[in-house]
Amino acid sequence: MKNTRQSTLNDRELFSEQHQIQNQSFETLDLEFRVLKVYKKLDVIDSPVSALPFESQINLILEWATSKVSKFVCVANTHMLVEAYWHPEFAKVLKNADLVTPDGMPLVWMLKLLGARTQNRVAGIDILLSLCKLAPLKNVSIFFLGSETPVLEKMRERLARDFPNLKIAGMEPLPFHPLTRAEDEALVEKIHHSGAGIVLVALGCPKQEYWMQQHQGKIRAVTIGLGGAFPVYAGDRKRAPHWLRFGGGEWLYRWLQEPLRLSSRYGQTIPVFTLLAFKQILLCYLVKSQGS
Repeated sequence: MKNTRQSTLNDRELFSEQHQIQNQSFETLDLEFRVLKVYKKLDVIDSPVSALPFESQINLILEWATSKVSKFVCVANTHMLVEAYWHPEFAKVLKNADLVTPDGMPLVWMLKLLGARTQNRVAGIDILLSLCKLAPLKNVSIFFLGSETPVLEKMRERLARDFPNLKIAGMEPLPFHPLTRAEDEALVEKIHHSGAGIVLVALGCPKQEYWMQQHQGKIRAVTIGLGGAFPVYAGDRKRAPHWLRFGGGEWLYRWLQEPLRLSSRYGQTIPVFTLLAFKQILLCYLVKSQGS
């Protein structure tokens, strides 16, 4: 049984601020970021999601990486937000994240409805590809953490072909069991000595998000949880066609590849997200109507 918490979607408190944001154009929000380096987060079923275009989010990550500051980025989909809704401790992780990107199209649609009308998708595999392409231009190296050795080996071969100028700071699979304190300290030291500005973490949700939060301040790099992006890039899993991804049907494509693993997850989270999202949009509309 899930540790379900009571709904915190309070009409006035939650939506009054978002109503104010809706009165700003998304172009204004992006201009504020480019000039002032500030950006907005909009609550989607009570979790913050960064309202910022793909290119701006990538540039911000690279800026942090060149400065060697400790930041962490969560790449969110409907499953992650429902997990945060069910589990208050996990919700705190998302609230503490420096960026929460809209990976799934339902999150993009929600941001559009909440005022970020030109928001685009910021998906894990696209983050990986863009950073591998642009990091060498900033003299930033990337550390690949998690997944399994065969997957990492396939990735190394493909990265050498696709991005010959990319500096791989390291590749480290992790055991299924929790690391001992000594093992964890050794891993942190290894990442530190590698000089990596970016650490791509593939441990699965919510394990990778907890790991990144626990190591914030310990690792002077930007850590990004990429979940299933590693096996997709390695070629072990196929990515949905472009038209299906942007039509919101990537979940169906993934389910057809892994029905046993994903049936329970999708059966539990998709209906819950749909209900909560509908409730949020309805309440937001009512608050907006009363304020006009």
